[in-house]
Amino acid sequence: MKARVKWLDNMSFVGESGSGHSVVMDGAPEFGGRNLGMRPMEMLLLGLGGCSSFDVVLILQKSKQQVVDCEVLMEAERADKDPKVFTRIHLHFVVSGRNLAADKVERAVKLSAEKYCSASIMLGKTAEITHDFEVLEAL
Repeated sequence: MKARVKWLDNMSFVGESGSGHSVVMDGAPEFGGRNLGMRPMEMLLLGLGGCSSFDVVLILQKSKQQVVDCEVLMEAERADKDPKVFTRIHLHFVVSGRNLAADKVERAVKLSAEKYCSASIMLGKTAEITHDFEVLEAL
Protein backbone atom coordinates (compact mmCIF):
# COMPACT_ATOMS: atom_id res chain seq x y z
CA MET A 1 0.00 0.00 0.00
CA LYS A 2 1.30 3.43 -0.89
CA ALA A 3 0.08 6.96 -0.25
CA ARG A 4 1.29 10.52 -0.65
CA VAL A 5 0.60 13.69 1.33
CA LYS A 6 1.55 17.04 -0.20
CA TRP A 7 1.57 20.39 1.54
CA LEU A 8 -0.62 22.93 -0.25
CA ASP A 9 -0.25 26.12 1.81
CA ASN A 10 -0.73 27.40 5.36
CA MET A 11 -1.67 24.15 7.16
CA SER A 12 -3.54 22.54 4.25
CA PHE A 13 -2.44 19.22 2.76
CA VAL A 14 -3.79 16.91 0.08
CA GLY A 15 -3.58 13.18 0.65
CA GLU A 16 -3.52 10.85 -2.33
CA SER A 17 -4.10 7.14 -1.94
CA GLY A 18 -2.46 4.45 -3.98
CA SER A 19 -5.88 3.65 -5.44
CA GLY A 20 -6.07 7.15 -6.94
CA HIS A 21 -8.34 8.99 -4.52
CA SER A 22 -7.64 12.36 -2.91
CA VAL A 23 -8.75 14.16 0.21
CA VAL A 24 -7.95 17.59 1.65
CA MET A 25 -6.78 17.86 5.23
CA ASP A 26 -6.41 21.13 7.11
CA GLY A 27 -5.51 22.35 10.55
CA ALA A 28 -7.65 24.30 12.93
CA PRO A 29 -7.51 28.11 12.56
CA GLU A 30 -5.69 28.46 15.89
CA PHE A 31 -2.83 26.47 14.33
CA GLY A 32 -2.74 28.33 11.03
CA GLY A 33 -5.33 26.30 9.19
CA ARG A 34 -8.35 27.63 7.33
CA ASN A 35 -10.78 24.80 8.10
CA LEU A 36 -10.77 23.63 4.46
CA GLY A 37 -10.82 19.93 5.27
CA MET A 38 -10.84 17.30 7.95
CA ARG A 39 -8.18 17.13 10.59
CA PRO A 40 -5.81 14.16 10.24
CA MET A 41 -7.02 12.60 13.51
CA GLU A 42 -10.62 12.88 12.30
CA MET A 43 -9.58 10.92 9.23
CA LEU A 44 -8.05 8.26 11.46
CA LEU A 45 -11.34 7.94 13.35
CA LEU A 46 -13.27 7.76 10.08
CA GLY A 47 -10.89 5.05 8.91
CA LEU A 48 -11.79 3.01 11.98
CA GLY A 49 -15.49 3.51 11.29
CA GLY A 50 -15.12 2.57 7.64
CA CYS A 51 -13.01 -0.50 8.36
CA SER A 52 -15.35 -1.84 11.02
CA SER A 53 -18.52 -1.05 9.03
CA PHE A 54 -17.08 -2.85 6.00
CA ASP A 55 -16.51 -5.93 8.16
CA VAL A 56 -19.94 -5.84 9.80
CA VAL A 57 -21.80 -5.54 6.49
CA LEU A 58 -19.69 -8.24 4.81
CA ILE A 59 -20.07 -10.67 7.73
CA LEU A 60 -23.84 -10.12 7.82
CA GLN A 61 -24.15 -10.59 4.08
CA LYS A 62 -22.18 -13.84 4.29
CA SER A 63 -24.55 -14.90 7.08
CA LYS A 64 -27.46 -14.42 4.65
CA GLN A 65 -28.82 -11.45 6.59
CA GLN A 66 -30.84 -8.90 4.60
CA VAL A 67 -28.90 -5.75 5.53
CA VAL A 68 -30.36 -2.54 4.13
CA ASP A 69 -28.29 0.07 6.00
CA CYS A 70 -25.39 0.27 8.41
CA GLU A 71 -24.29 3.40 10.22
CA VAL A 72 -21.69 3.70 12.95
CA LEU A 73 -21.69 6.68 15.29
CA MET A 74 -18.36 7.22 17.01
CA GLU A 75 -17.21 9.22 20.00
CA ALA A 76 -13.57 9.48 20.94
CA GLU A 77 -11.43 11.04 23.63
CA ARG A 78 -7.80 11.97 23.28
CA ALA A 79 -4.95 12.41 25.75
CA ASP A 80 -4.49 15.92 27.12
CA LYS A 81 -0.75 15.99 26.47
CA ASP A 82 1.35 15.22 23.40
CA PRO A 83 1.21 12.81 21.79
CA LYS A 84 -2.56 13.29 21.93
CA VAL A 85 -3.42 9.70 21.11
CA PHE A 86 -6.94 8.37 21.28
CA THR A 87 -7.55 7.03 24.78
CA ARG A 88 -11.19 6.00 24.46
CA ILE A 89 -13.34 5.28 21.41
CA HIS A 90 -16.94 4.10 21.38
CA LEU A 91 -18.63 2.77 18.25
CA HIS A 92 -22.42 2.53 18.13
CA PHE A 93 -23.67 0.54 15.14
CA VAL A 94 -27.18 1.12 13.82
CA VAL A 95 -27.96 -1.75 11.47
CA SER A 96 -31.19 -1.85 9.48
CA GLY A 97 -32.56 -4.76 7.55
CA ARG A 98 -35.34 -7.24 7.05
CA ASN A 99 -35.69 -9.83 9.81
CA LEU A 100 -32.13 -9.27 11.05
CA ALA A 101 -31.07 -11.59 13.85
CA ALA A 102 -29.67 -9.53 16.73
CA ASP A 103 -27.28 -12.35 17.66
CA LYS A 104 -25.79 -12.29 14.16
CA VAL A 105 -25.32 -8.50 14.33
CA GLU A 106 -23.67 -8.88 17.73
CA ARG A 107 -21.38 -11.60 16.33
CA ALA A 108 -20.45 -9.44 13.31
CA VAL A 109 -19.55 -6.47 15.52
CA LYS A 110 -17.49 -8.70 17.81
CA LEU A 111 -15.64 -10.43 14.95
CA SER A 112 -14.80 -7.09 13.38
CA ALA A 113 -13.48 -5.70 16.67
CA GLU A 114 -11.50 -8.75 17.73
CA LYS A 115 -10.36 -10.39 14.51
CA TYR A 116 -10.84 -8.55 11.22
CA CYS A 117 -10.66 -4.76 11.57
CA SER A 118 -6.98 -3.85 11.38
CA ALA A 119 -7.72 -0.24 12.36
CA SER A 120 -9.57 -1.34 15.50
CA ILE A 121 -6.84 -3.73 16.57
CA MET A 122 -4.14 -1.13 15.92
CA LEU A 123 -5.95 1.72 17.72
CA GLY A 124 -6.79 -0.67 20.54
CA LYS A 125 -3.10 -0.57 21.52
CA THR A 126 -3.59 2.95 22.92
CA ALA A 127 -7.35 3.34 23.31
CA GLU A 128 -10.07 1.50 25.14
CA ILE A 129 -12.48 0.65 22.33
CA THR A 130 -16.07 -0.26 23.13
CA HIS A 131 -18.94 -1.22 20.86
CA ASP A 132 -22.67 -1.53 21.00
CA PHE A 133 -25.40 -1.82 18.43
CA GLU A 134 -29.06 -1.53 17.69
CA VAL A 135 -31.07 -3.36 15.08
CA LEU A 136 -33.85 -1.60 13.16
CA GLU A 137 -36.43 -3.26 10.97
CA ALA A 138 -36.29 -1.79 7.47
CA LEU A 139 -39.49 -0.51 5.98
